[in-house]
Amino acid sequence: MSTRAAAVAGYFYEADAGRLQHLVNDLLSAESTVPEALPEALIVPHAGYIYSGSTAAYAFRCLLADPDQVKRVLLIGPAHRVYIDGMAIPSVDYFATPLGEVPLDRPGLEQISRLPGVQVSDEAHREEHSLEVQLPFLQTVLNDFSLVPVVVGGAGAEQVATVIDTLAADPYTLVVVSSDMSHFLSYQDARRVDASTCEHILHKSTTLRGEEACGARAINGLMASNRFRDMDVTLLHACNSGDTAGQPDRVVGYAAFALH
Repeated sequence: MSTRAAAVAGYFYEADAGRLQHLVNDLLSAESTVPEALPEALIVPHAGYIYSGSTAAYAFRCLLADPDQVKRVLLIGPAHRVYIDGMAIPSVDYFATPLGEVPLDRPGLEQISRLPGVQVSDEAHREEHSLEVQLPFLQTVLNDFSLVPVVVGGAGAEQVATVIDTLAADPYTLVVVSSDMSHFLSYQDARRVDASTCEHILHKSTTLRGEEACGARAINGLMASNRFRDMDVTLLHACNSGDTAGQPDRVVGYAAFALH
C-alpha cells in the first residue's frame, strides 16, 4: 500500500495532530448555524488556515447536516506546481495528513482514468496544496469516506464536467472544488474583482478566467456539468487576506459556495 505524505503540514496548517484538530474545531465552531440540507457540491478556498480557514469552515460546516450521507468525496483543484495537459489522478492508495490517512477510491479512479484528458501523475499531486488543505476539514466533519483527488491543468470545462458527471451521479458522492479568488491586488481592487467573480459563480458562469479564480477551470467544469448546471448556488462567505492575516496592499480573495 502506497501513501502520499502530507506536503504542506507545518506551512499551510499545523503539523502537530493535536494542535491541528483544535484549530479545525475552533474554525468550525466559530459560527453555530448548520444548514438543514446537505449540499451536493462545495467551492472552498485553499490558502493557509490563518488566511482562508474561517471562510472554508463556512462550507465544511454544511456537511454536519448529515455527515453519514457522504461516503466518497470527489476533490478537484488547480495544479500549482506541475504543468498538466488535462487532469491528473494519483496511483497511490492513501493521502495522509497529521490527522491520519484517507483511503482513495480505486474503482472511481479507474473509472475516470479512461476519460479524455485524464492521466496518472503522482508528481502532479506530490507537492500540491490545493487538495491537501481540504483534508483535515473533511476528516473532522465526515465519518468514513474515500477520496477521488483530481488536479486540473489545461483542461476545458467539458472535460472536467465529464469527470464530475461520471462520479457525481452516485448519491453518496460529494463534489468539492478547491479555489481561491483574485491574487495580489490591493484590498479595494480585490473586493471589486471578487464581488464580480462571485456574481458570475452565482449565475453559473462557465467562462471564469484564471485571474478571477485560480480554480477557474474546475469551477467552469462544475457549472458545465449535467448534474449541477441547474442547481441553486449559495454564497456562504467571502473575504480576503486583508480581512484575516495579510497586508492590505497585496491580498488574495476567498469565497465559499454550496450547491443544492
